[in-house]
Formats: sequence, C-alpha cells, structure tokens
Amino acid sequence: MSDIYKKRDLVGCRFGMLTVVEDSGERLGHSILWRCRCDCGGEILAVRHSLVSGVVENCGCVPRVVKHYGKGSDLSGRRFGQLTVVGDSGGRRRGCILWECRCDCGGEASFTRSELLSGNAQNCGCVLKVYAPKTEAEDLSGRRFGALVALFRAENDARGRVTWFCRCDCGREITATAAELKSGHTRSCGCQRYKNPVNKKDLSGKRFGRLVVVAPAEADGRVRSGYWHCRCDCGRELDVCGVNLTAGRTRSCGCLNSEQSAKIHEHMTYRDNTCVERLKQIHNGRETNKAGFRGLFVTKDGKYRATITFQGVHYYLGCFSDMAKAVRARLDAEAVMHDGYVEAYYTYLRRAEDDPAWAAANPFYYTVSRVGGEFTVSTNGVA
Repeated sequence: MSDIYKKRDLVGCRFGMLTVVEDSGERLGHSILWRCRCDCGGEILAVRHSLVSGVVENCGCVPRVVKHYGKGSDLSGRRFGQLTVVGDSGGRRRGCILWECRCDCGGEASFTRSELLSGNAQNCGCVLKVYAPKTEAEDLSGRRFGALVALFRAENDARGRVTWFCRCDCGREITATAAELKSGHTRSCGCQRYKNPVNKKDLSGKRFGRLVVVAPAEADGRVRSGYWHCRCDCGRELDVCGVNLTAGRTRSCGCLNSEQSAKIHEHMTYRDNTCVERLKQIHNGRETNKAGFRGLFVTKDGKYRATITFQGVHYYLGCFSDMAKAVRARLDAEAVMHDGYVEAYYTYLRRAEDDPAWAAANPFYYTVSRVGGEFTVSTNGVA
C-alpha cells in the first residue's frame, strides 16, 4: 500500500474490482481524476485517495458494505486483537457499556467500546506479563546512568514497558524503566535529592521571633527538604518549614499564641460561657454576613431565618418573608439576652460592692428560658 501511495502514475493498478486505465485529464480541486474500468464493464472517475483508502472499490454495481460500530451498535461476536466480544456485561463505566470479552488465553475481561475500537484493549492483560522479545529491547546491563548501574533485565511493568534492576552508588537497589534511564529522568534511587535539598539558603543560627534555627530537619536519617529544626525560647523543639519562618508566619512553638490569648482573657469578663465585653460591643460590629444583618440567613426560597446564640444555647427565632420583621425579631431577642445580661451584671456588681457578704452568699446568675415562644429571665442582678 505504501508503494502505491508513493507511485505517481496509477495506470494499471488494481483497487478492488477497478483497474486504473488512464488520467482523465479532469481535476477535483488539485487531485487527478483517474478513469477506472470495473470488472462488470462499467467505468468511473475517482481520485487517488478514494482508491487507495478503499472507499471506492467498484463502479457502483456492488453495494458497498460499511462496517458500522456506532454508539448503538452491538459488538457481540466481533474480534479485537486476541479478544472476542461475548456480549454486554451489564456493567457501566462513566455511563459507557462494558463489553464482556474472552481472550485467546482463556481469560475474561470487560472493556468499553472506545477501548476496543481504538486498539487500546487487545487482550485480557496476559501479554503484559510476558517479556518483550530480546531483539526489541536494548541491552543496558552494566551501563551507568547517573548514580545507577543497570544489573539485569527485570519483568515488564504493568504497562508492558521494559524495566531494569539497578544498584545505586549509595547501595540501594531499585527497578526503573529503560526509557526513564536513557532519558535521564531517573539517575538515582532518590538519595541525590536529599544531598541537594530545596532549602539551599542556610538559616542555621538565625532567630525568627522566639525560634532559633539549630540545623536542617531530618527524618529517618535524611534531610527533610525545606524544613529546619528550631528551638523555642520556652525550651521546646520542633521542625518548621523554612518559608513559614522567613515569611513570619511561624514565630514560636505555639506558646506565644497561648500567652497572648491568656492576656486577652485577663482583661475580659467571662460568666456562664458569656463575655460581658463582647455583648457590649456586638451592636457596633460590621454586618458582614450575606443576609446583611447579624443572626440572619437567607433560605433557598428567599426567606430570612433569624437565630441567636446565648450561653452556648442556639435559639431559632423564626423564618420571615420580610427582612424588617426578621431584624425586629433578632433585636428583640438581643434586648432580652445581650442588653438584659449586661444591665443585670453591672447592677449585681454595684450591689456586691455595697454588700460583700450578700455577694459571697449569692453568686451572679442570669438564665433565659422559653415558654410559649416568649423569653423569660431569671436573675439576681436586680436593684
């Protein structure tokens, strides 16, 4: 077939039932229309590509049989390589039919239509377990590739590629494909990248916040690329990513955050899982939620669901079509829970200053209960 493609003059060549007689002198675009005589006696004009590809095999006297493997066609009984399609297995892969096939070796496997028609599936996998012929594989035994020396041919990998058993200069042994060795993609067992870690900039001895870098971090006797072993001022030691150190994201072993949180709590008043200072400032906060007001959430049907959380308890206030009504429900709940708590707490403090003995016998309390949809309060913070 390749000789016919190269041949410029097709006179005398035979394609199916057709014999090329001459150049008709006519053209289809830039292509020559060849006059062909059919075995039935008829004549036809055809271009080279149609003849060579087998699209045109007669003058039309014999209907052309078209092999159709379209989307809805049945592949049962068809043969693809060493596979014979038995039928639809009933399984699906991403919506595609999995056709059950029987291999010449006796094995069975299921493949999609595209895998069979494209030629990607030609056996059940048995061929991948067999060595490629020695004539098709270059002998690499004894050759050096970086720190690796190929010792002997290993079994083909799962994709049927030729692999070689190699020994690294460090003493470890690995298996690599011939392509990886010859292309330079694999030049060691992996030890070389530990000798040249990513953290090329030496941070040893430098201070970052409370951390002092001691040396490159190690794991299993090897340098952890990009990590440094540090000692905190509190005495703890840990491994930290060099990028986090230089960017200022990590400045202690965690003790700094703990101390800062403790200092904040020293200046805040916490009672019954409630921060008094936070309740005083909550009305000045920015409305950053999507609904446009704190405690409101927009449902899928466009309504506004109002909620509030107080002393660790979550309260549902209702679902409203009108945002103004939802905001009103939220503000009413805040008046009872937030404003009422703050007022009662400071009232209690004033009374406790005047009567310490009473305060010692009566700790502050402020409880909220819901009865029939209405909130009721019980507290000793009253004048």
